Amino acid sequence: MAPAQLTVAPQFAPAVVAAPPADRPAPRVIAHRGQSSLAPENTLAAIAAASSADLVEIDVDTSADGVPYVLHDATLDRTTDGTGALREHVSHHVDGLDAGSWFSPAFAGQRVPRLTAALRLSAARGARLLLEVKRPQTRAAVARYVAELREAGMLDRTVLQSFDEDTLIHARDLAPELRLALLRRTLDADPVAVARELGVVAYNPDWDALAPRPDVVGDLQAAGLAVVPWTVDDPAAWTTMRAAGVDGIITNRAGELARWNAAVATSSAAPTLVPDAGLGPAAVRVAAAA
Repeated sequence: MAPAQLTVAPQFAPAVVAAPPADRPAPRVIAHRGQSSLAPENTLAAIAAASSADLVEIDVDTSADGVPYVLHDATLDRTTDGTGALREHVSHHVDGLDAGSWFSPAFAGQRVPRLTAALRLSAARGARLLLEVKRPQTRAAVARYVAELREAGMLDRTVLQSFDEDTLIHARDLAPELRLALLRRTLDADPVAVARELGVVAYNPDWDALAPRPDVVGDLQAAGLAVVPWTVDDPAAWTTMRAAGVDGIITNRAGELARWNAAVATSSAAPTLVPDAGLGPAAVRVAAAA
């Protein structure tokens, strides 16, 4: 998924949109890279802040010495004080990087979390995860992710997703009970056939690719597949997505989407959205340490 554009905790302007159909089930709220509007993405603080989400989406890749880390980009440059590719640095170096100051000085000292730490925190908080495996991976790397999920007791609380079909095949072979999802930037000619062949439970496309073909949502759901588009922060688009019947929405504005869902459920009028206020940095740090 494309890098989040949020660099500081924003104060979103309230928005009023057309009333969505209240008879449609509310789409699940999936916090993109944690609560990335309130805390630096893919950090323990962002995971801790995502209390209003149904699932927390985080990314995983591996250091040069095989340690899994929660990081979106191939390189360290954008979200840490380090440089170069994660896969070219050993864990001792990565562990010492600052992954919070780029977002706000209040988050200075946040680290690039090891997957083990992110899973421990998620398990302690009762969170459900949407774990994106970044870039093509070896079978050995996927095996380590699966092993860490199993050890943390998170295997049945996680959906593992990837753009890379081989990664999904490795995961399916290693843990048939682990639920899988296929990420797509464009729609396949036959999304149902591709999803069935890979044995996934969800087909998660870029919303910009899905929006012109909302009938695909019904086709996938008729085949027993969930549809969870990414990454949508626009309330007007949420209305269209709910009307199309998507099962979940991956968003940087998880708290706001949760309040929007609640407003739709209790009123036939167009909801007025209250900007995310959420936890302050200090409260987020305390929650992350819990």
